Amino acid sequence: MKTEKDNNPISGYLMIFVVVVLFFGSILLLAATKFPMFALGIVASLILCPGFFFVNPNGSRVLVLFGDYKGTVKKNGFFWVNPFYVKKKISLRARNFDSERVKVNDKVGNPILIGVILVWQVEDTFKAAFEVDNYENFVRVQSDAAVRKLAGQYPYDNFEDGDAEMTLRSGLDEVNHALEENLTQRLDIAGIKVIEARIGYLAYASEIASAMLRRQQATAIVAARHKIVEGAVSMVEMALEQLSEKQIIDLDEERKAAMVSNLMVVLCADKDVTPIVNSGTLNH
Repeated sequence: MKTEKDNNPISGYLMIFVVVVLFFGSILLLAATKFPMFALGIVASLILCPGFFFVNPNGSRVLVLFGDYKGTVKKNGFFWVNPFYVKKKISLRARNFDSERVKVNDKVGNPILIGVILVWQVEDTFKAAFEVDNYENFVRVQSDAAVRKLAGQYPYDNFEDGDAEMTLRSGLDEVNHALEENLTQRLDIAGIKVIEARIGYLAYASEIASAMLRRQQATAIVAARHKIVEGAVSMVEMALEQLSEKQIIDLDEERKAAMVSNLMVVLCADKDVTPIVNSGTLNH
């Protein structure tokens, strides 16, 4: 398989001098001698003109002669080559591709919307020009395929245990690294270098977004309640220990149970509790 090779063309400034001299010299000789052969010099100068071209910074020209690859010019400047060369322009600049949001299913089957941001540039002009039909379209199609494959490897989120496995939301660094490696393998055939690849958009699909939002809210409430109950039990335990150690009051099991019940209601209630002052004795 062929690979990219450099082509060192002739300076365009030198050749333009040659062409101008040939053109006007042929005209003067033809006018002075009336000899028709000097007209060939005029024709030759016109034939040489298509050989001139420019190469801008971070640009290149792939040269092909009747189907035969003759090399790539990456050097900046004004040049001349065989006028029969086909000169295909390929940019070497870094490009940014923001894919459309595609609807796919994650690892557990939930429909999600996901998009990718890709920064890429052409590294091998031979592959970009000849190994694929259209390298820009190839980047778009392969990016879409890589995103779909990535989404099927990870769940969107894990409500039961955030540390149980890698998810698209919690493991962005690892997920982006996997996406970059996948795209690098896919785009290598086209001579494309992946500079950076990351998830640019991630959300549940509209048909399940509201349900998943309620689930997230419920999960957050359960987690908060768990912390509240855990703290309330600790505070009740501490209160009973302090009362016992300082011998402030001697409570039997029934009164301890009542005290624990009241404290748990006060500490775990959603709203402020209205206190009731007992103006009688402890027995009433």
